[in-house]
Amino acid sequence: MTDYKPHSESFSKAFERADDNPSNPTQNPTIGDVINTRFKRRQVLKGALGVSAITGLMAASPVAMRALSRSAEASESKTATTADRFNFSEVTAGVDETHHVADGYDADILIRWGDPVLPGAPAFDPANQSADAQEQQFGYNNDFIGFVPLDGNPEHGLLWVNHEYTNAELMFPGHGGYDKEFNNATQDLADIEMAAHGGSIIEIKKENGKWQVVKDSKYARRITTRSTEMLLSGPAAGHKRMKTSADASGSTVIGMLNNCAGGVTPWGTILSGEENFHGYFGGELSEDHPEYANYKRYGAPGGWYAWSKFHDRFDINKEPREANRFGWIVEIDPMDPASKPIKRTALGRLKHEGASPILNKDGRVVVYMGDDQRFDYVYKFISSNAYDAADPAANRNLLDDGVLYVARFNDDGSVNWLPLVYGQGPLTADNGFSSQADVLIETRRAADLLGATPMDRPEDVEPNPQTNKIYVMLTNNSKRKADKVDAANPRGPNPNGHIIEITPPENDHGAATANWDILALCGSPEKDGATFSEATTENGWFADPDNCAFDSKGRLWIATDGNNDKDTGRSDGVWAMETDGELRGTGKHFFRCPVGAELCGPWFSPDDTALFVAVQHPADGGEDWSAFGRKSTYDDPATRWPDFDPAMPPRPSVMVISKKDGGSIG
Repeated sequence: MTDYKPHSESFSKAFERADDNPSNPTQNPTIGDVINTRFKRRQVLKGALGVSAITGLMAASPVAMRALSRSAEASESKTATTADRFNFSEVTAGVDETHHVADGYDADILIRWGDPVLPGAPAFDPANQSADAQEQQFGYNNDFIGFVPLDGNPEHGLLWVNHEYTNAELMFPGHGGYDKEFNNATQDLADIEMAAHGGSIIEIKKENGKWQVVKDSKYARRITTRSTEMLLSGPAAGHKRMKTSADASGSTVIGMLNNCAGGVTPWGTILSGEENFHGYFGGELSEDHPEYANYKRYGAPGGWYAWSKFHDRFDINKEPREANRFGWIVEIDPMDPASKPIKRTALGRLKHEGASPILNKDGRVVVYMGDDQRFDYVYKFISSNAYDAADPAANRNLLDDGVLYVARFNDDGSVNWLPLVYGQGPLTADNGFSSQADVLIETRRAADLLGATPMDRPEDVEPNPQTNKIYVMLTNNSKRKADKVDAANPRGPNPNGHIIEITPPENDHGAATANWDILALCGSPEKDGATFSEATTENGWFADPDNCAFDSKGRLWIATDGNNDKDTGRSDGVWAMETDGELRGTGKHFFRCPVGAELCGPWFSPDDTALFVAVQHPADGGEDWSAFGRKSTYDDPATRWPDFDPAMPPRPSVMVISKKDGGSIG
């Protein structure tokens, strides 16, 4: 990582700044341009809004004023019958060493970094770590969570957890973080990091009112970057650009990288998205190399880790095609520990935040995805064949055959879904594409040529199974310039993000068009011009929406990544959000992370009595907390959550939140 400052900031801070560098060279109209154009024709605010609110948004685009107008109109029309769909008392926003959950709820640790996963796994000894031990233990930086019930039992099932990345300064005693040249890197440390990436499958069960891990489960599994063999399938599998010296067939690959969010298919498999794969590669290709432009569009090589010093496959000079084998959606069968995960290339190669499937009304499977970088795009994949609930074998390869689409948001409030199909439009030999494999390997460049709309870091893109509306979490964009001011960025740069709502026509996810609107502009309503409803309290607003989930009632729950003491005066956590009626746009604070942690997941049990959340990189970013004021390390962390044991470092952990009386969440 060329701009990593190991002595002044955490790896995750540098990780975030590196992701702040857009790699999209196009001049396609941005979402800001579109929002401005769309709403210049609309009426300005209607009465009832205070002068201070208007003044605070005079620099914003017309859509920001429209959103406030809608809030004002809703406020004027409120009656005594207006009902809050979320029945809990809010958590107070703030920052401290531990977690907080709404009154009447328990938040229990389910599993922590280093806890046993496989039968016979050694006990966690943070001062004497090894790659072999880590391959049997729960990995680092738990992210996406997916729950698959066993025998239809909502209180017994398998939990899948992604392990996105590692923080050396918080993992290893006496380390402090890598320097620019990786002089303090060793192969042992690199191998431990590779073993800590990937994913875990654990069996869990509710007994005596509490969830716990089932020990020595036959389903237990660790999938790692270091050793797990995976298959490549779909149009890009076997293509010459996927072949390496270790795999002349172009059909197998060891491990997956930087897996962020994901989804669960109707047939019970896990979809896990490889996100910032570019950061793991070292070396430098010459400009005349066939893959140079491809890798530049993805920001590879990023050089965040020292792995290329010890493993040739991460050196793009020695293996210039290896990076093409990452950046895919991986499908995992949690019920079969002997099965090989499969990278489904038909879903495109990008920095996948996740993959959220829904069954369309015609039975086809639709998967929504975001490409998590500033000025990149929103996608969906539609399978060619329909899901067959009566024939599980027929669904096994549904995701190998279908069409990938990218979104263009128009100024009239419509969305066009543009097909990325070889031979159509600009996706031809004239632009360097010789097959559908080329289109998928270079998904970003293909989307550039189609004129997709550059977005403000599209992360989770989740369909609501109750309403069929799709919600796009746009986390932030600090690179948006002042002359591109819009609803997402009333202050010039956009550090706070927003949420877009997409409505498919007649509930048809297969349609080529849809409509879009703004659910909320995030940040402080007082300082940032955010458009939360007037019913939102000081604790209820948030910045940096990242992941989201829907409970069985179709209510929206949002997890954040980027709040801190310095910028927003609050830790990341979980907020409930109203999406309909007079309280639309109301946020309500449910769970708060310990200092430095990001909230990932979240996932509800089928009966809504449990909410599983992943607390990632606790203690990170100690320099942003006024009570600590310095970089966190293994030996000097801002918190020792969750153990609070001087012999233990801070540990990423999965928690389960439940109501004390056993009822439904919220």
